[in-house]
Amino acid sequence: MENLKSVMNIICSEYNNFFEAEKKIADYILANKTKVIEMTISELAKNAGTSEATITRFCKKCNMKGFHHLKITLAQEIVDSEKEGFTISGSVSENNIKDSLNNILANKIEELKQTISMINEEELREILSILKNAKIVQFVAVGNTIPIALDGCYKLNQIGIPAVTNTIWETQIAYTYNLSKDDVVIVISNSGASKKLIDVVEIASEKGVTTIGITNSANSSLAKICNYHIKTSTREKLFLSEYYFSRISAMTVIEILYLFLTVGKDDVYANISRHAQSIADEKI
Repeated sequence: MENLKSVMNIICSEYNNFFEAEKKIADYILANKTKVIEMTISELAKNAGTSEATITRFCKKCNMKGFHHLKITLAQEIVDSEKEGFTISGSVSENNIKDSLNNILANKIEELKQTISMINEEELREILSILKNAKIVQFVAVGNTIPIALDGCYKLNQIGIPAVTNTIWETQIAYTYNLSKDDVVIVISNSGASKKLIDVVEIASEKGVTTIGITNSANSSLAKICNYHIKTSTREKLFLSEYYFSRISAMTVIEILYLFLTVGKDDVYANISRHAQSIADEKI
């Protein structure tokens, strides 16, 4: 699948990996993207409080050939969003709820579009094959990614693929020590820099377990040590000066895996029916 190289997406996804001087550039672009496309590199350096050399390095980190390439790409993104009938903005205010809702919607749509565009089709096929044949799938997460792990565990068990997870970290890592080469670990992280999650992947790898990472950065430590990596997109930096993790993209990845597995597994509907019947008495 074609990878849509969105400047805004790259900046938001890689923000935590930038040096402080590079974050100044990122912050200025996020707040003034329409102004930036009219600036020279020296003007941006002055306004962002950094140097031209730092801007050049920043552009390379964003997969751009240089500042001119970044401006052209950013300008095209603005034009494309206007053609689709909305301008993507990070503005959210109780004083203008209608526009704020449209801004949130536009950014969430963009997150999903970017996440799906970055999925490598061949790797996805391999991941699906591995999951279908897994003896046990362990979902591992810490902090605010735990709900995604719980959802993934529930979905796989529902279609007959044994899966485990736990909200207690010590229990998670204890379970990893009991896995074998026929098992799979799916680790979910925003930054991909959690030492606890890195420890899990290292333990799993030593035991020959296949590891799959779901993070916002392909350059993260976690992504680099996993056998497979699915990159998610986030644009939450547009809304808040302090970064937090939007679960929507990662939840969508889990949903994608679930939907493909439901059509690719022979006994899946029997398993879903069995599960539905078992909980039917709990419904009104």
